[in-house]
Amino acid sequence: MALKVLSALDSAKTQYYHFKAIIIAGMGLFTDAYDLFCLSPIIKILGHVYYEDSDLKNQVPAWVASTLVGIALLGTVFGQLLFGRLGDQVGRRRVYGLSLMLMVLSSIGCGLSVGKSTRYVLTTLAFFRFMLGLGIGGDYPLSATIMSEFANKRTRGRFIAAVFTMQGFGILVSSMVTMVVCAIFNRASQATAEHTPEEADLVWRIILMIGAIPAGMTYYWRMMMPETASFSSAIHLSDASGYANSTPTLNLIIYAVKFSGTCNIYNTVLGKHTSKYRSVPDVDRNHVQTRSSILQIFPGIGVRDAWHQMIRMHACLIIFVAINRYTALVENNVLQAAKDMEKVMDVPMSQIAEDAVFLPDATSNNDYPLLSKQFFRRHGRDLFACASTWFLVDIVFYSSQLFQSQIYKGYLPDGQNVYQDAYNVARLGAIVAVCSTIPGYFATVYFIDRVGRVKIQIMGFFFMAVGLLSIGIPYYAQAWDKKANTGFMFLYGLTFFFSNFGPNTTTFIVPAELFPARFRSTCHGISGAAGKVGAIIGAVGFLWASHNKNEGGHPKAIGMTAALEILGGVCILGMVITYFFTRETMGRSLEENENEDDEYAEMRVLRCFKGSCAVPPQSSVAAV
Repeated sequence: MALKVLSALDSAKTQYYHFKAIIIAGMGLFTDAYDLFCLSPIIKILGHVYYEDSDLKNQVPAWVASTLVGIALLGTVFGQLLFGRLGDQVGRRRVYGLSLMLMVLSSIGCGLSVGKSTRYVLTTLAFFRFMLGLGIGGDYPLSATIMSEFANKRTRGRFIAAVFTMQGFGILVSSMVTMVVCAIFNRASQATAEHTPEEADLVWRIILMIGAIPAGMTYYWRMMMPETASFSSAIHLSDASGYANSTPTLNLIIYAVKFSGTCNIYNTVLGKHTSKYRSVPDVDRNHVQTRSSILQIFPGIGVRDAWHQMIRMHACLIIFVAINRYTALVENNVLQAAKDMEKVMDVPMSQIAEDAVFLPDATSNNDYPLLSKQFFRRHGRDLFACASTWFLVDIVFYSSQLFQSQIYKGYLPDGQNVYQDAYNVARLGAIVAVCSTIPGYFATVYFIDRVGRVKIQIMGFFFMAVGLLSIGIPYYAQAWDKKANTGFMFLYGLTFFFSNFGPNTTTFIVPAELFPARFRSTCHGISGAAGKVGAIIGAVGFLWASHNKNEGGHPKAIGMTAALEILGGVCILGMVITYFFTRETMGRSLEENENEDDEYAEMRVLRCFKGSCAVPPQSSVAAV
């Protein structure tokens, strides 16, 4: 049976605290997007400030732009893996504030990048961008996991999608801040296309440091958030039961307890729940070293094996000293979870407090470690589906988002000063965000718990492929490389709309719902890290591949047509993987997803669009 507090969360009505959690968690995603996607206009500014007299004339060399983009995404990879694991080991709330503070300090550090030469300034900037990426990476698995564990099963998708929607507002605000700052400096200076004033070096620093403000504003509220009930009630159970899963280990622990004289612990803790192991004989500890007493403890084996078992027994005794109070620990954590959720759900304590202490079932097959053979058998395909689809969508999303100026450069006039150049790039980014990116997020919020994750993800991949191929095939024939028309902008905006009303959002949601509580943050971090590897490939690769001639320090490559066609093919591959491997989670509690019957766990193919198969049959919910 499920813990009362978890059942109450699943059936809770939408309340004020849910919206408060959306804002608190969402501001992290807001800051993430601001810091990552403000880079396009900043690169324009850096070109004017540090490369005005170079052969490239106001353009940042390709390898420098690639480094600045890639280093932050590389930090995000490590951040998702590190903080994702810490979220499961230490607690979601305990490391939540750490990732946010890392973002705040790194944003300030980016703005304070100093040095005697261009090389030192950009090296310092790259270092703080990497540290910023660590914080950003940590925010992804923690925000998604916390929101999923606070939400009820009926509207969980909407709440997680609402958190991710803040990414769209972060993109928009980064463009608006850039436009405002550049407009102010443009009015106050005498900048020309041929001359960049010294104060322009302040512009990109101000833009980056402003990104620390929204994150810093929510730090206090993050520290005041209670730990999620799923973590509080699961972590000590899994720790304790992990040591006592097998019959030999239980025998050794029981003997160690009896041998050490702690009979009351044996009777009250283990005796009630492991009656089938009570056959371990009582042995006089004064004679434990004798051959006969050892064989009495472990009948049917040789003396050498018996001594090995005795060594294991003493190790287990040490372990048990550390965990012999785990009943109290679990009880305290479940009680604390109930107290915390009482504040969240506004329900009497009597309705969510447990009537008895929950102990791990010694015969349960759910106590397996991360990345074990049983883990991969039960969750390997889910992890593959989440990681691979996130990898594929980020190839497309980040390549298009970070280098929009390469795609719609026909709209960017030549002969502009530093402020006008950055302003024009930011303005087009804001237009795309308002017209397609943000509406896509809101469409997901509305439909995610009506249509389902899998169908939205497949549809999004499909229309992204249509948009990219429609742009790519006639790109040079229509002279869109020189002047993009309305048709081009419509198709380009369509890809952003369906990336957000599609896989860019659903890949953030699904990993927070599929995996057991003790692995949830870790698996979300692994999936997100795979996505950011795809982002590095997409952003850096697209920057180098999209040129069909030598220009702006970029060597001749395959050109825009081939690059966009490849991105379209990536979307088709994502659609196929989603159809065959991704499991629907709509309408199911987190415990139902993680305790899915083994028989159904083998049925991973062709479950979409098949009526009752679209949502798995309800399974009994075991204790966490």
